[in-house]
Amino acid sequence: MIVAGAHFSISIPAYPAPQRTKKSYRTQTRANLSKLKQLLDSKASESTSLSDGRPRPRTCECFDLHKSLVPYGEAWSWQKRIFREKKALIEKNQECPDTVIILQHNPVYTLGTGSSEEYLNFDIKDAPYDVYRTERGGEVTYHGPGQLVMYPIINLRNHRMDLHWYLRGLEEVVIRVLSSTFSIKASRLEGFTGVWVGEKKVAAIGIRVSQWITYHGLALNVTTDLTPFHSIVPCGIRNRQVGSIKGLLREFQPSTGCVKPDVAHLSDCQLIDITHASLVKEFSKFFKLEIDHRNMSILGACGNNSYKPSQKGTKLTD
Repeated sequence: MIVAGAHFSISIPAYPAPQRTKKSYRTQTRANLSKLKQLLDSKASESTSLSDGRPRPRTCECFDLHKSLVPYGEAWSWQKRIFREKKALIEKNQECPDTVIILQHNPVYTLGTGSSEEYLNFDIKDAPYDVYRTERGGEVTYHGPGQLVMYPIINLRNHRMDLHWYLRGLEEVVIRVLSSTFSIKASRLEGFTGVWVGEKKVAAIGIRVSQWITYHGLALNVTTDLTPFHSIVPCGIRNRQVGSIKGLLREFQPSTGCVKPDVAHLSDCQLIDITHASLVKEFSKFFKLEIDHRNMSILGACGNNSYKPSQKGTKLTD
């Protein structure tokens, strides 16, 4: 009995011991879970942030055809195909990268949705080039060799859901190209869309946005033959001229200090290449995008679908 009593006197204080161990285990588990969460958060942050803490740029797939002349109808069908694909991904709550197509067109006139044919200085049945009515905004314009055309197909939900911001952004891209590459001071003209150097319009902008996805875009005259513009009222703006980078470089000789001497006497091909490189660079910087140059065969697959005019997009000439 004495022994038993001694046994109980020893064992009684031993009961709380498992409770202390259990409490310690729960505390340790919480600490481990906290560390695991911190680790996962750190990994997630690494995937969306750069080493200096800045947000990692979104990817933008780039289909680069800037040395090619692409028929307008074909490029238009590419845009609509990519637009539909992005729309489907968004409806499924799936992530999709932004896209930009850069090219030159065969000679063509395009009109916006509400464009008036009164701005055509010719009978549409005897048009010098193909004429398309599209779903973009703006009036009639001309596309042709020597003009760099950029078609961003991007989801503004991932940028800024503001059409004015987007339009001003495209203008800003061109303004920076002209300034940084050619020392040409360009600006906006109050009441008008596009980029101007003095009274000359060097870049036209016309876009379409549906469900915050953009297409169509900007056209920058680099070495463009401006003669075809004489057959229309460009963008419906009378008493204004159209200009090109090549023409401006001729006007502003290096001796005036208005342009950089190393770009004043470039060939047409060199001007196109230099302007293209600057355009891609400034576009990626302004919209905070990481350019991913894609295989052209992917875009070619889009182009295999023959162009079919629709109510919102019609070829007016045969």
